Amino acid sequence: MNGGPYLHLLLCFLCWLLLSFFPPLAASGEPPLSLTLTEAIQTAVENNPEMTAAESQVEAAQTRVRQAQSGFYPQLSFSETFQQTTNPVGAFGTRLNQAAITRQDFAPDRLNDPDAINNFITAFNLDWSLYSGGQTRIGLAQARENSQGTELMLKRTRQHVIAKTARAYVGLLLAHKHVEVIRQALETAQANLAMVDSRFRGGFVVKSDLLRAQVRIAELAQELLTAESRIDIAEAMLAASMGTSERLRYRPASALEQCRQVDGDRRHWIEQALSTRPDLEQLRLQEAIAEKEVDKTRAAHLPDVNLFGTYEVNSEDFSDTADNYSVGAMVRLNLYSGHRLSAQTAEARATRRRIGAVIKNMELGVQVEAEQAFLEAKSAWQRIFVADKAVDQAEEGLRIVKNRYNSGLLTIVGLLDAEVSLQQARTRHFRALHDYKVSRIQLALAAGALDADFQ
Repeated sequence: MNGGPYLHLLLCFLCWLLLSFFPPLAASGEPPLSLTLTEAIQTAVENNPEMTAAESQVEAAQTRVRQAQSGFYPQLSFSETFQQTTNPVGAFGTRLNQAAITRQDFAPDRLNDPDAINNFITAFNLDWSLYSGGQTRIGLAQARENSQGTELMLKRTRQHVIAKTARAYVGLLLAHKHVEVIRQALETAQANLAMVDSRFRGGFVVKSDLLRAQVRIAELAQELLTAESRIDIAEAMLAASMGTSERLRYRPASALEQCRQVDGDRRHWIEQALSTRPDLEQLRLQEAIAEKEVDKTRAAHLPDVNLFGTYEVNSEDFSDTADNYSVGAMVRLNLYSGHRLSAQTAEARATRRRIGAVIKNMELGVQVEAEQAFLEAKSAWQRIFVADKAVDQAEEGLRIVKNRYNSGLLTIVGLLDAEVSLQQARTRHFRALHDYKVSRIQLALAAGALDADFQ
């Protein structure tokens, strides 16, 4: 007895194991979790570390606004100082501050060689900038614009996180569809193997036909194992984009076949990108901040007006104290800084020009990015229908070839080629759906229109 039937039975048993004991999404222990695209995006927005980092930047920028506002308010401080001295001037002044001067303190020997004296100085100090040439006001405006800029970058970071998560989710959908295609191919190959085996037993075909059909099933079994591992990889990528460290299995609840055609024309998407891209808006805010920096450096040439005051208590051992106060005002005007202030103004102007050039360059890049994304989405949409039609043609082709082979009009090569063609057509169809969804994600990202409700 030859080994053909036994090999046939072995291959069928292998396929039965793959299809029955290792179904799609099979996981040891817990069943797979149903997950929609909206749920995946929401999880990513809440947990992704990139979001946490961006939110921290926003919080830091908001505190800098409060720091800048403090420049309008008086600054009050408290200090407690201990001092011991034998310095003649210091010792006499200390006793004077303590209101402890006696006639004996004026003796020449005591004035020239005083004993060590202790002094505890309790002081409250007040400093208040009344006018700084507008530098405080400009600094506050800069801090507020910088805070707005970090919020825009948070928005852009959120869009990148959403895009990454959506791409990973669509990648998981494609991985599942790839497994589905291979399983369909296995079922078809098994049915054809049964037909070939029947014809071989009837003496209508040679044994090589049977062997080639069996090899085809073995190859598909290997492809199925590889495809199953790709699901694991896709799940890991999705979990990473969602910011979850726990390793879970997911069953995508959204359908890969659900596609919506992109609205608008090329000009519409370019204009939207130029007007709504958060990173471009943030750069424009940086230009406004740089413009204010020019004004701020020029304001340094104007006078500063400050109030100051001190209330002080002096005591040798806290058993007896003496207090005093001093108040005053100071006007300070820079007459010459060795060209430091003018150099700061020149630097600020150069920074403003640099940012302006960066904005122009980014606007050009945004236009190209939006146009490219639109054209790719348009092309991918058209490929869906071409691929869908190719599947229908491949299915009909396999039906015809199968009938002709069964009638003895074609060789096994034609039958296997038809099987492969159908498998490839189905794979290309799902790939086209995947590519279109990814291109829509990229288009929305390029236009700055990607939010948590993206479908």
